[in-house]
Amino acid sequence: MTKQTFLQGTLILIAAGMITRFLGFINRIVVARVMGEEGVGLYMMALPTLFLAITLTQFGLPVAISKRVAEAEAAGDLNRIKRILVVSLSITGILSILFTTLMFLLAPWVANHLLTDSRTVVPLLVISPIVPIIAISSVLRGYFQGRQNMKPQAFSMVIEQVVRILSVAFLTNLLLPYGIEYAAAGAMASVILGEFASLLFMLRMFSIKKRFRVRRQFFAYLQSGRKTVNELLSIAIPTTGSRLIGSFSFFLEPILVAQSLALAGLQTAAATKQYGELAGYILPLLMLPTFITHSLSVALVPSISEAGAKNETKLIHYRIHQSIRLSFASGGLATILLTSFAATILQLMYGTSNAAYMLALMAPFFLLLYIQAPLQAALQALDLAKPAMWNSLIGAVVKFGVLVGLASQPAFGIRGVAIAIVVGVLVVTFLHLGALMQAINFKIPFLDLTKMVILISVTWVIGSQLKSFLTYTVGELSQFIIICCTLTILYIILLFVLRFLTKDELKQLPYLNKLIK
Repeated sequence: MTKQTFLQGTLILIAAGMITRFLGFINRIVVARVMGEEGVGLYMMALPTLFLAITLTQFGLPVAISKRVAEAEAAGDLNRIKRILVVSLSITGILSILFTTLMFLLAPWVANHLLTDSRTVVPLLVISPIVPIIAISSVLRGYFQGRQNMKPQAFSMVIEQVVRILSVAFLTNLLLPYGIEYAAAGAMASVILGEFASLLFMLRMFSIKKRFRVRRQFFAYLQSGRKTVNELLSIAIPTTGSRLIGSFSFFLEPILVAQSLALAGLQTAAATKQYGELAGYILPLLMLPTFITHSLSVALVPSISEAGAKNETKLIHYRIHQSIRLSFASGGLATILLTSFAATILQLMYGTSNAAYMLALMAPFFLLLYIQAPLQAALQALDLAKPAMWNSLIGAVVKFGVLVGLASQPAFGIRGVAIAIVVGVLVVTFLHLGALMQAINFKIPFLDLTKMVILISVTWVIGSQLKSFLTYTVGELSQFIIICCTLTILYIILLFVLRFLTKDELKQLPYLNKLIK
């Protein structure tokens, strides 16, 4: 099996993430144009139920499988790898049958009572078969991640989006004459086709790359897998807990915001508008760099797990340092642009700059969010998934406490919500960092912190000077593009000068290695 280095695997996932985000954007355009706002509304109303079912079915197993397979791979233990696969497929198989059945049975009740729109029952019923498909895919994805081969996952992500785009327009147009709910069901069916094509590719890659037959003595391996079950669940349960905390926070946040802003004396329409600007405009911009940090965290789990299995403590510390450095570097430029050009970016993208002050306020603190994912991945790889879950819970509680306390005050209003989100980010990131310090005596070198400050400060100062030199005005697209290109080139140069990216790291990438030589 082709095994990639940590950086190779990360870059493969980043490239796939960029492609799938672009294709996903095209998919949303197609769906919106064919079905209109009402159809998209039905589609979006059904998605959270699907996400919840998938979260419960996966049960945090992809991360757990990735870690345990990496450990077994380091020890050359093929029997343990097979046992991990057999146990994982059994767990996800049982859970997928359970939750698929529940989705079928509860779809009418969910549609009528929770979603309050009986038309969503059709999309809910149509999407139910996707659960077992994603369950099997998640096991294979964790297996390939554990063996540090990110190519199958990357290609499957692109295949899934391509098939979805090719089928969505045909299915929605075909079913639209029967009603808008059937058009939404057609969009859901395209998701199933995409995931099924992705699964077929993963299965094909597995059959080519595997070194054992899964079906041979399947039940014998299953009966001897009690220890493996415990090893997987020790990571899977806390990981699922963290995701459920995130899902519940996502559900609870708009409710608390609405209630708090009402206490502050804001009318319902105004509160909805302000929260829409924050959740619909600001947060998606702030979350843009996270596909890079997510790729880093996916590649980090098996890398640290392998190093841990070999007792290579120095390599563990180096990998965590490296992921923090690269996460900071990937988010730094976005932070500077979002802070310095908040009004322009919002005006160009959404036609309004009303919430620019919130974007400028939150962007600098979200630098810590970009290093949060690698820190959490490091905790999971070190068998510290439970502390990571508790950190997420504490962060959510603190965030909501600050939200209610500030947003209910007329002096703060929606700014209180923004501050609460920032506080939540800070709390979770520092708790993750503290857990690593306590567990493995991890520290971020003072030199690295100094270089981070220099990188951000120099780029921000030059950006401010460029704005003055070009007599910059909000909404000037040509000037904004010139400044962005100039700052990007400068930023990349500084990354090498300050050794955020090193020549040794570039040598790990085959094509760049040839150029360097």
